[in-house]
Amino acid sequence: MSSLNPSANLKEINAYKKQINWGEVSSIYHIFSSSVGEVDGILTHGFDSAYKQILNPNSWNLALLGASKQTDGSIHVKNKPQIVLRHEFNDMGYELHCYPAIDGEVVTHYMVEKGNCPFNQWVPEKTQMLFRLNSLVAFAIYCFQSGDEADKALLKYAHYKVKELITTLSESFQIIVVKGYSIAEFYQEIAKRNGNILT
Repeated sequence: MSSLNPSANLKEINAYKKQINWGEVSSIYHIFSSSVGEVDGILTHGFDSAYKQILNPNSWNLALLGASKQTDGSIHVKNKPQIVLRHEFNDMGYELHCYPAIDGEVVTHYMVEKGNCPFNQWVPEKTQMLFRLNSLVAFAIYCFQSGDEADKALLKYAHYKVKELITTLSESFQIIVVKGYSIAEFYQEIAKRNGNILT
């Protein structure tokens, strides 16, 4: 069987997984792969997400940011909105959390129409979690203990997809800091602890 191209996309990784396992795919792989698929299309799928919402300049405090409308209808800001990002690993999996920053200070509470907040409305329950990768912790442990080439490729793909989405955010926002382990660092921690990440 041919091995997987290092730059394989999600479709190719899934096809390879079926190929090397005679069509059998574990439920943990299926759950994680479906979740990666949702995040993969976060900007192209029609449904709304917190990630898409914060990228919409109409949700920003345009007066604070010194915004001006260009002739093509796009909005240009003098000062990018400040945010802090955090990699969060929990029972559900992996989440990317976002917090607005005011003069470099993180805002964790509800804010509506406050002159110094970079967003018109900041409702943590709706906008703090930008997206989730379901079952990432369980899948990463499974990957370490008995994962094959396709499992590891899927985990790497998820890592690069999150990195790419953070890069997209950095084009519109001033990201003050990204806290917590990246997916790759989390996996390295699993390896360091010989799979006992939950203790």
